[in-house]
Amino acid sequence: MLSPDPNTVHPLPAHDRVAFLRPLITSPKIVVGDYTYYDDPDGPTGFEQHNVLYAYGPERLIIGKYCAIAAGTRFLMAGAEHPTMGVSAFPFTMFGGRWTEQTLDIVTAMPSRGDTVVGNDVWFGHRVTVMPGVRIGDGAIIAAGAVVTGDVAPYTIVGGNPARLIRQRFADDDIERLLRAAWWDWPVELVTEHTRTIMAGTPAEIESIGNRRVGNGS
Repeated sequence: MLSPDPNTVHPLPAHDRVAFLRPLITSPKIVVGDYTYYDDPDGPTGFEQHNVLYAYGPERLIIGKYCAIAAGTRFLMAGAEHPTMGVSAFPFTMFGGRWTEQTLDIVTAMPSRGDTVVGNDVWFGHRVTVMPGVRIGDGAIIAAGAVVTGDVAPYTIVGGNPARLIRQRFADDDIERLLRAAWWDWPVELVTEHTRTIMAGTPAEIESIGNRRVGNGS
């Protein structure tokens, strides 16, 4: 086997705690790229039901390729929002009867935070919480226990509650190199050929491989 099959649910036969997510997803509101996996000792196959919460509206969760998601990571969708424009944030609308009749327009008029979008090659540590409408850039690392309330720039490390910048992984020009190269969009054969460089090489080396790929028309 040169590379794992992205359509396989459990790519490690001896470790059922690891699953590629794309073949598990059934909801049209969740999009996951190839090779993104979830690792959970209690079983990863319930990710859609247990880790994507309050997905009642049209907003989508979009996760790129080659992301690593640790156990307990949860994505809170826009259905978790409560109205806060008045005195009370209690969700009267959801309980029916006159409560719904008198307040439904308040809820339907609430602005949406939009889709939650995760880039490629993002690592989520243990028990990360991602709030609605957040955008996380390619190559970011989210520290264990972080609560992500705002956008995360590509190739940065964030942590804490609320999540704050810890450091940038590379210099600005190197980040631009990596984003241009977009190794996650390479054919899997090319990724397989250069996995060592992808894991331990420099941005300049990745850029060089990407430039050769463009020059060869592949």
